[in-house]
Amino acid sequence: MKQYIADGMLLVTAIVWGSGFVVTAIALEYLTAYQVMAGRFLLASIILTVLFGFRLKKARKSVIWKGMLLGTILYIAFALQTVGLQYTTPSKNAFLTAVNVIVVPIIAFAVYKRRIDGYEIIGSIMAIVGIGCLSLQGSMTMNIGDILSLACAVAFAFDIFCTNLFVQKEDAIALTIIQFVTASFIGIMVVLSKGEIPATLEKEAIYSIVYLAIFSTTIAYLFQNVANQYTSATKAAIILSTESFFGMVLSVLFLHEVLTGRMIMGAVLILLAILIAEIKPAYPKKRMINSSRKSI
Repeated sequence: MKQYIADGMLLVTAIVWGSGFVVTAIALEYLTAYQVMAGRFLLASIILTVLFGFRLKKARKSVIWKGMLLGTILYIAFALQTVGLQYTTPSKNAFLTAVNVIVVPIIAFAVYKRRIDGYEIIGSIMAIVGIGCLSLQGSMTMNIGDILSLACAVAFAFDIFCTNLFVQKEDAIALTIIQFVTASFIGIMVVLSKGEIPATLEKEAIYSIVYLAIFSTTIAYLFQNVANQYTSATKAAIILSTESFFGMVLSVLFLHEVLTGRMIMGAVLILLAILIAEIKPAYPKKRMINSSRKSI
């Protein structure tokens, strides 16, 4: 039951991240990308510290360096994605970022030296093909923006993998607090170094930052970090890849984008990928039970 609840939390995270595309676009009309990142992480750090700061008292000392590592990886991933977006199209940026769904099982294999699960590999490939159907438009040539987007995918893959690894022994909420505090500190230092301290803030910018901080950052990453205690890193990556699907749905609903047959095919492939990842543990078990019953 905990596993299904965890998968549900990851699905909620994907939905919220899908909505974040629209809100981030609004925020970038009034603020720079680095200001948006610093603002969302700073506000999220304050919210989590106020609500759950007491969890740090009981957390082990190792949670500090692990949280700092996660926060650094997270900020680097967002920075690569943001800078890459300046040199490539949003659709290619989204697709290349989602390549993390393939990178995660490779990292797991390299670290644990375990056989790569066939079900999860099939699900990962189906998910990435589905994301390609949803996102890719026009030219398939590579430029510096595409390379940065691929680097971002690797960074996000390490974030998912390391989170899945660390929450097995550490308090997930305490880990998330340190992660956000680290990311906000880096973000503030970057804004100061670039001289991008905003003199005034439009209400639309404030609303966008508040939404991104509360939903796309605090709730989404809290859900992701807690859920990773009860599921595999590869499965988490596959479920989180539905961010593209929900981004498409919300874009059609609110931005009036045209829904094409290729987009529908991509959505179906992503949903099938999740289904394969979900039934993977159950199918061999059921087959074994049926076989044992026949032998009896």
